[in-house]
Amino acid sequence: MTAIKTGFAATALALAMAAVSAPSAQAADANLDCTMRFSLTGWSAIYKHAEGTGVVTCENGQSMRVKIEAKGAGLTVGKAHIDDGKGEFTDVHKMSDVLGTYAQGEATAAAGKSATAQVLTKGNVSLALAGTGEGVNLGISFGGFTISKAE
Repeated sequence: MTAIKTGFAATALALAMAAVSAPSAQAADANLDCTMRFSLTGWSAIYKHAEGTGVVTCENGQSMRVKIEAKGAGLTVGKAHIDDGKGEFTDVHKMSDVLGTYAQGEATAAAGKSATAQVLTKGNVSLALAGTGEGVNLGISFGGFTISKAE
């Protein structure tokens, strides 16, 4: 069952990346491939809050430890964590482009082990996330997913 969920997350990530990979005038200049490994723990009861840490690594050899915070509101209830999450950025000119708040919308219904994949945007930069974890979640929420440099 875990292999199916992992396969689902990988397929969803590939489809999400294809959807945000449409060419644009600025995309030609944005050629730095960056990825992020992260873990995230959160809860929701109308208000949604999650915190975590990660490492962004770019193909030019640069890496940066980051802090992640997701906040939002909606009709939600739950508690969950994601371990060994993966993210891929598109339209990155320089490593600092990955920092900031991405728009996030989510609909969830999960209990026990689960897999997730979603695409977030911040201006021209997009972030496709995939991960597996555990928890109980139900609802719809909207908010922001903020990546900042870890201290």
